[in-house]
Amino acid sequence: MSAPHLKALFGDIQHQLKKEGVMCYRSSGMPEGGWMVLDYVDVIIHIFDPEAREFYDIESLWDKAIRIE
Repeated sequence: MSAPHLKALFGDIQHQLKKEGVMCYRSSGMPEGGWMVLDYVDVIIHIFDPEAREFYDIESLWDKAIRIE
């Protein structure tokens, strides 16, 4: 996944949730860094490129949490 893909996903998520009346509290990250985060207080959305996802392996921190596909 390229930086433009990450940026597009990031923007589309914000746009779609804003249409539903859900505002982002905070966001962080740069598409070139391979990891972007959207904080909706009750839900945190992480958008990774494959290399960053493998490197940080945050799924192992939440291995007992319910996974939503």
